Parts: sequence; structure tokens; C-alpha cells
Amino acid sequence: MSTTAITPQPVPFGRRIKRFMADRPLVPLVILLVILVVILQILRPGIVNERWIANTIKFAIPLAILAGCQTMTMLTGGIDLSVGTVATMSAFIMATQIVNQDPAVAFLLAMMPAVLIGLVNGIGVGVFRVHPLIMTLGTSLIGTGCLQVYQRTVIASGARIPDFLNWLGTGVTWGFPNALLLYVPLAALIVFTLARTGFGRLLYAVGDNEHATRLSGVQYWQVITALYITSSVLAGITGLLYIGLIKAPSLSLAEPLVLPSVAAAVIGGTSIFGGRGGYTGTIIGALILTVLTTLLTILQMPEGARRILFGLIVLFVTAAYLRIVDER
Repeated sequence: MSTTAITPQPVPFGRRIKRFMADRPLVPLVILLVILVVILQILRPGIVNERWIANTIKFAIPLAILAGCQTMTMLTGGIDLSVGTVATMSAFIMATQIVNQDPAVAFLLAMMPAVLIGLVNGIGVGVFRVHPLIMTLGTSLIGTGCLQVYQRTVIASGARIPDFLNWLGTGVTWGFPNALLLYVPLAALIVFTLARTGFGRLLYAVGDNEHATRLSGVQYWQVITALYITSSVLAGITGLLYIGLIKAPSLSLAEPLVLPSVAAAVIGGTSIFGGRGGYTGTIIGALILTVLTTLLTILQMPEGARRILFGLIVLFVTAAYLRIVDER
């Protein structure tokens, strides 16, 4: 009786690369970030220095926090388009109330709209089952209207940026942006919450299979309400940090960050369909978009061309990531 030995077939190099990328999804993001930095250094020799790194981190932090809001909501299959309005409202109210109020009182007044909008979003999505995109878009428009009415009541009193927010937004200590004192604990809290807490596991579970989560006894509306309140509070904190960086309160302060925050979360590997993703990749995604913005500015691209290239890169990175994950 003879036996025939089966010789294992060698795994093609391309498939091994795909498996490596699938097991380590952050690797292609880091590679892309390094490539963009190298291109930037080639186009403008000497630009990549300690000062540039500090400025890049300063502008990436507000985007990364808002992208954290999107990451958490996208894990449940939702999205939060109201974060830009919430951040703008908190910043504008803080800058106008600090003129006549104690800083602690001004802070509480600035955060009240954030909590209120988050509560309304949570009830709308979790209880009345309004689609997250429609719900958060509606509260965003309502918040913008309320802010315009509020502006007329304080136009005579003027506005002032608190010294602490100026220090936090633009200051640098020993080469490190002061904003890291706020962001590092905040980012660590988000990562820990998603990875190690019951609330984080519920977000993944709801996004992966909402029906099964309900059958297991989870109160869906409670999870969603807590999620959107958390998202809005983070957006409010972002607004206070961002106004210290920009130093110019306006009625559209943080609105340009809304769509990039969604893009940063998607580039970082968070699925828009829910149940998959994490905040670590989102942080790298925010850095990629910040460096890309600097690169396009140096190239002096027209606004239209910049938008086209920006969109193509987002689509390419997203498609590449999804293809790698699907082939696991």
C-alpha cells in the first residue's frame, strides 16, 4: 500500500502581503502617512522640523476628537452631522459669555447646548427611530438657527478668548503642543472605553446585529442616548479647544471639520455599516488628512482641484482597506 505525500503549495507573495495588511490594518495607514511626509519634505526641503510637527499636531487634534465622535456613532451604524454645529455653539457661547461671567459659569453655559442636542439626537434615534443622518442634520440646522438668534442678543457685548484656551490651543511647552495635555487622556479614555468596557462592547454589538442585541435584553435606546450625549459633549470640548487655536469666534467655526471627521474615521478603518473599527486608526486618519491639507496648500492647487484630489485619496484608501478586510 503506497501513500502519496501532499506537498503544500507556496502562498503567493501578493496574498501574504494582503494577509499581513489584514492582520495589521494600521500598517498601510502608517505607510501612507510616512509617504505624504516624505513627499512634503521633497517639495519643500526643511519644512519637516520640530515646529512643523507641533503645528500639524495642533490642527490634527480638533479633527481627531470630532473623528472620535464619528467613530463611536459609526460603530452603531449611525453618523453625527451635528458635531460641527455643537462645537461652534460651545465656542461662540464661551467667547461671548466670558466677557461678563465667571469662567466656570461661562463653561457650563457653553456646554449646555452640547448636552441638550446630544439628548435630542439620542431620543430621536434611539426612541423614535429617526435615521441618524436625518436626525443629526435636523438638529444641526436648528442649532445653527438658534446660534444666529443668540448672536443678535450679544452683539453689543463683544467676545473674548479666555487666556487658558489660548494657552491650550496655541501654546507649546518643551516642543510639545499644550493641547496634548487634554487630548492624550481623552484619546486614551476613548480607546479604553471601546476596547475594555461594557459600553464599548455594546456599541460594537448594536452595529453588528441590532436585532440580536435587542433579543439579548439590551436597552437599545439607552445605549444610543448615552452615545449621542457623549458625542455632543466631546464636540463641545472640541469647540473650546478649536477657538483657542483659531482665535476668531464665528458662526461657522467648526463646520469645515464635519466631513473631514467622517473621512478620518473611514480612512482609519471604521465601517460606515457598523460593528467594525477602532479609534487608533482614526487618529492616524486625522493626521493623514492634516498632512494632506498642508501638501495641497504647498502645491497651490485651486480649491476645485484640491477637493477632487482629496476625494480620490479618501475613496482609494477606503476601497483598499475594505478589499483587504473582505479577503481575510
